[in-house]
Amino acid sequence: MKITVVGLGKIGLPLAVQFARSGHEVFGADVNASVVEQVNAGVEPFPGEAHLGEYLQEVAGGAGEGSAAASGGGGRLVATTDTAGAVADSDAVVVVVPLFVDDQARPDFGWMDSATQDIARGLRPGTLVVYETTLPVGTTRTRWRPMLEAGSGLVEGQDFHLVFSPERVLTGRVFEDLRKYPKLVGGLSEVGAAKAVEFYEQVLQFDERLDLQRGNGVWDLGSAEAAEMAKLAETTYRDVNIGLANQFGAFAAKHGIDVYQVIEASNSQPYSHIHRPGIAVGGHCIPVYPRLYLWNDPDATVVRAAREANAAMPAYTVGLAVGAAGGDLAGKRVVVLGASYRGGVKETAFSGVFATVEALREAGADVLVHDPMYSAQELKGFGWEAYELGQPVDVVVVQADHADYAGLGKDDFPGVQVVVDGRRLLARDRFDGVRFLVVGQAEQGAAQQAEEQAQKHGAAQEASA
Repeated sequence: MKITVVGLGKIGLPLAVQFARSGHEVFGADVNASVVEQVNAGVEPFPGEAHLGEYLQEVAGGAGEGSAAASGGGGRLVATTDTAGAVADSDAVVVVVPLFVDDQARPDFGWMDSATQDIARGLRPGTLVVYETTLPVGTTRTRWRPMLEAGSGLVEGQDFHLVFSPERVLTGRVFEDLRKYPKLVGGLSEVGAAKAVEFYEQVLQFDERLDLQRGNGVWDLGSAEAAEMAKLAETTYRDVNIGLANQFGAFAAKHGIDVYQVIEASNSQPYSHIHRPGIAVGGHCIPVYPRLYLWNDPDATVVRAAREANAAMPAYTVGLAVGAAGGDLAGKRVVVLGASYRGGVKETAFSGVFATVEALREAGADVLVHDPMYSAQELKGFGWEAYELGQPVDVVVVQADHADYAGLGKDDFPGVQVVVDGRRLLARDRFDGVRFLVVGQAEQGAAQQAEEQAQKHGAAQEASA
């Protein structure tokens, strides 16, 4: 097949490489000329994706833009800024363009609309079009179908077929996850769904999953709406679960209970799958997709309450620091460890660092930020003062679970008086003589005092908001 992947970001580029490595001719279309140039040179444009560099070198099309066929035959990838031209020469089009959201996660379809209009200009009869970007329920049918039909003059279900198939992978391990999880598809017609199943069976390979009654592979969910909802449901479940864990953690800390032992004990039987509490829920997915679900279902009170509970965790964690520091952070040097939303990934999308820094500043602290994946200049670009290990500091707050942090101790933070570990990452015995708290597991003997301060500080933050 000839395939166009529209959007060469952290999901789209690995997908394009996967399709090319499966023996197909692939165009990677992107509006960023620099990304196109790097991909054609076999250079990964972003770090941190396992195997991407080596796999990209295997399939890169070589210098300049052109046809996949001209690059040396099947199984090759050529990047281009000409989306319409690539689509016109393709049997299938897979769309992985970002859906931007505001701070309330209300969708902004601007980039996706533009990409869809480009696709429509190049759309030819017989083409399969698949959207993988996570969407509110109904978007494929009510937004993309009329836009593609209007821009191409073709009729969906007759001249071309439109399908939704959500990406279900985690950045950093995309190739592994493509094999591990079933590929969900939902069409606007039975014929379109069947074509999508056939397509993905040719471009993906699956690990055996004996735990799945249906077996691993491509699953037709019967409609685009069902496939759209499946992605929102699986991510919203995680947000609700984390919200519950955070509330368990706050209660446990207040009463001197180790919530991590409680969770381990509860999860020892097969009907409980409680997640872990933490300082923040970040990234492109879990903070965002519950809001997209609420966009369709504003009466989902459980979803809304969990999102609010998780959004309050940075202020709650800062409250723990305030309590442990004697009720005042004014003038104290506080370092936040981790700008990334999670360990090992250079990405700040909806990271807890923003709310944590804001809450610390409102508490009067002199805030610094450290992250091994970001340079001091990059951190400064966010408006933060960069911290270097070994500089004097009064308080440490762990925001991201970078592996580099696990071995740190009090000697890395001269003068440190308080540590609040928002990810349960640091070793308590490396901070002998330091007030050491973990979210959901407050310091023995100081639990109630710190918890009360956290509750007061969180309430004040909520009132000011």
